[in-house]
Amino acid sequence: MKDKVAGIIFLFGSLYYMIAEAVSATFFNASLLNTYVFHTISELGIPNINSPLFWLMNSAFIIIGLSLIFGNLYKFKDYIIKNKLIFYILTFITSIGVIIVALIHGGNPLTSGYHTLGAVMAILGGNILLVLTSRSMDNFETYQKITLILGIIGLIVFWIMFFNMKSIYMPVFERLSVYTLIVWSFVTGFWMVTKNYKYFIG
Repeated sequence: MKDKVAGIIFLFGSLYYMIAEAVSATFFNASLLNTYVFHTISELGIPNINSPLFWLMNSAFIIIGLSLIFGNLYKFKDYIIKNKLIFYILTFITSIGVIIVALIHGGNPLTSGYHTLGAVMAILGGNILLVLTSRSMDNFETYQKITLILGIIGLIVFWIMFFNMKSIYMPVFERLSVYTLIVWSFVTGFWMVTKNYKYFIG
């Protein structure tokens, strides 16, 4: 039962995030394509005329952060057989980072540093968490391999973004490095709800 509860939370958090971002981007002051390619996720959460649904985007940050904390600490921790302390630390770093992004917006010189810190905690912490998780479970089958691949992709794209902050395509790198955690949340939720070992455990 705890598997299904945690799984539903993971699924809800990931789906809510993707839908909320899509809706917020649709109402952003640019075409949908331009918003996804040339405007960062953080811009969708800034309370101004460009993003009338900023509150929706910020709610998505908070929900994905809370779903990660709840899902990991309520049940997923039981699948971690080593590196548990680091697992807990990275879970909190990632979740708190995402919530900071929601509460402290970019674009303000007085607070942008805190916003950036939150983003780094969320993206870098989240992808390191995936790599650690994949190597801290009892088995290393399909599910763990998917987790590892997502974490590695996220870290690679993060560093590409870090060294190309002035690129017009930086928002694309940002999204790709964030989506790895969102995809993992969905995959994990599906696995925990269905417990379909044939496809996820081998």
